[in-house]
Amino acid sequence: MLTAGVHKVLHKTRQFSELVMFSHTLFSLPFAIISMVWAAGGWPSWHVMLWGLIALIGARNGANAFNRLADRRFDAANPRTAHRHLPRRLLGTREVGVFVVVNYAIFIFAASMLNPLCMVLSPVAIVLITSYSYAKRFTWLSHLYLGFVIASAPIGAWFAVTGSFAFTPFVLGTVVMLWIAGFDVIYGTQDIEFDRSHGLWSMPSFFGLKNALLMSKAMHLIMMLLLVLLYFTQHLGPLYLTGLFIASILLMTEHGIIRPSNTQLMKLASYHLNQIISMVILFFTLLDFFLLK
Repeated sequence: MLTAGVHKVLHKTRQFSELVMFSHTLFSLPFAIISMVWAAGGWPSWHVMLWGLIALIGARNGANAFNRLADRRFDAANPRTAHRHLPRRLLGTREVGVFVVVNYAIFIFAASMLNPLCMVLSPVAIVLITSYSYAKRFTWLSHLYLGFVIASAPIGAWFAVTGSFAFTPFVLGTVVMLWIAGFDVIYGTQDIEFDRSHGLWSMPSFFGLKNALLMSKAMHLIMMLLLVLLYFTQHLGPLYLTGLFIASILLMTEHGIIRPSNTQLMKLASYHLNQIISMVILFFTLLDFFLLK
């Protein structure tokens, strides 16, 4: 009986992890770590690292699960997403709803353990990350709104360390916003006809494939220019620039392999390469900061 119970718990945990695509935490976490290190002038305290990480995971899990709830009708109708947990009823709407509430509660509690500014801003963050789920119903700017929401990770990480506003985290947040929006546009090219037929807004469905991809390239170009700006404002060194060079090569590769009809290539372009990009930037930024400072 005990073994069966443990197996059930592990199975349910795996299902929720798949529901919220937990592995995609690698998109925001590296930039949050960079922000914390820059804010602290080194490694922040274990207290800040622990509660900052818990807050990030709680907010992200809650927002992703809510997004799956809000989009379950569209996911069921789209052949590309019909395999997801809610359309297949592998998870129920009530238990996913409870999962959302629990994770948002964890986020608020973790924010309260950091400092007053994080605590005060936590309800605002919840409104922002939750409202994203409806952006695609109203505007093709939904990609940028998604990026804006995820940009709260490095900005919030800075607040967690300092408890105050500054210029640098908002530049880093803008980097994340443009990066996320750019590859979300790439991801959205797979659903142009579906979005048009179901009244959903996206850059690919509104502007067409060619123009949307040009916009994606422009966002990634500005992202890289802002990272170069941070090289000067943060007084970084050649190792940081090496990381940016590798990241730029990976971004060019990403744009070079886009084939909306090829699911595997689109996963590589939209997800896998970007997970590598964030880790490359993190690795070389930390290497530069701790070896050359």
